[in-house]
Amino acid sequence: MLPAPGTGTGPGQAPGTSTEPAPGAVAGPGPGGLALAGYVGRSKDRVLATLVDWVRIPSVSAEPSHAGDLAASAELCRRLLEEAGLSDAQVWPTGTAEEPGGPAVFGQWLGAGPDAPTVLVYCHHDVQPADPRSEPWSTPPFEPKVVGGRLFGRGSSDDKGQALMQVEAARGLLAERGRLPVNLKFLVEGEEEVGSPHLGALLQQRRDQLAADVVVVSDTTMLAPDLPSTSVSMRGLVAFDIVLRTARADLHSGIWGGTVPNAALVAARLAARLHDSAHRVTLPGFYDRVVELSEAEAASLAAVPFDEERYKQQAGVAYLEGEAGRSPQERTGTRPTAEVVGIHAGYGGPGMKTVVPAEANLKLALRLVPDQRPDEVEASLRSWLADEVPPGVELSVARYGGVKPLVTPLGHPAVKALAQVIERVWGKAPVFTREGGSGPEEALSRVLGAPVIALGVSLPVDNFHAPDERFELEQLWRGILAAGELLIELGALGRPGLGPAR
Repeated sequence: MLPAPGTGTGPGQAPGTSTEPAPGAVAGPGPGGLALAGYVGRSKDRVLATLVDWVRIPSVSAEPSHAGDLAASAELCRRLLEEAGLSDAQVWPTGTAEEPGGPAVFGQWLGAGPDAPTVLVYCHHDVQPADPRSEPWSTPPFEPKVVGGRLFGRGSSDDKGQALMQVEAARGLLAERGRLPVNLKFLVEGEEEVGSPHLGALLQQRRDQLAADVVVVSDTTMLAPDLPSTSVSMRGLVAFDIVLRTARADLHSGIWGGTVPNAALVAARLAARLHDSAHRVTLPGFYDRVVELSEAEAASLAAVPFDEERYKQQAGVAYLEGEAGRSPQERTGTRPTAEVVGIHAGYGGPGMKTVVPAEANLKLALRLVPDQRPDEVEASLRSWLADEVPPGVELSVARYGGVKPLVTPLGHPAVKALAQVIERVWGKAPVFTREGGSGPEEALSRVLGAPVIALGVSLPVDNFHAPDERFELEQLWRGILAAGELLIELGALGRPGLGPAR
């Protein structure tokens, strides 16, 4: 789960809307009449014990020292798929022999036949490091513990708990009915927390095995137990590392200051000119492809509650700023942004060193919305830099990533089916959110040619990516129920009923 920079929150959680739930408090009627109600009631102890075992494995993809733990996590996941009744459960290596990546896990059940839709469930089993260690955990991050109806531990909500809810839904339907209403496939990635560097190649390599009519992602959030939601879009992302050099080495400020270019000032001026007085990005043509929301989309966004004071409090800021004429929710979910995520130059140690810096580094992260394209944004940035950087300053630009934005229309049959399921399980129709962060959803949709819908039940207070990550167990039980109901609804739609990906 990748958070939007600077918000301190994860994708889809809409800061400023959440409230800490009372342990076990969930909106809506009881689960009577739901297909897996009896199964969940009988299985809670086993499911919780399974999740505890999985969370104990420190499958940190960002740290090479945990490569063995990633492998152990993948093998446990493979075994869970096999025990659930899926066939061909296997671990897929990624990367190369010289530079291996985090292993992914695949499993499938294809007994519903060619006329039934094929559903691909995407989750991930890698986790964030336990940092920042300066903020103590109440319990050790990889010694999971249940407190007040919540399971504490790194990866409990992001994303092992949500992956397990999907596995248990399949296991429950197979146990209760002997078959599934859809053909079902699982892809559980091992590198999501480091930007999915090998996912694109894996999707291309395994395209036929992963072919599906719809992709269900369970790596997102729900606004609150009494405010169910689902995300219908992800912003794209492209980032740049810019290095500016004005001299061979730092120069004495008393001898050279006031006569030679200062790399720190060059970088600062670039950062300042990245936006105009209305906080709009100044790259040429940056907004040319931006698609405005439809009336229905704007109405759905307006239905999401927002508390500006709480939002500021959560971020720890005194005021808000951004593109003029746009609400904070528009800015973080439906509008493109350009953020200076790092600026470094000169001496930063204790005391003082009187130099004119010879080199500066500027790091930019640009979030994109439909129909912006990373390659065109890169060309625009390079053109802008050519005009803005003074002659005689050496310039190098390295690009990182290039994730395109993704949106699934509100009227898509799969979105409607998911909304019906959420209302059935949580007792209230969901609101539709737009995530400010970026993830692998666009690649899944593009390569497989399938729509993406998001059944995420983690909450904003679950502290993913932070100390004391936890998972509300009542959300886990509801999530299993919902995942089962969703397979039933998608099966009832049939392949023709799902329609095209767009």
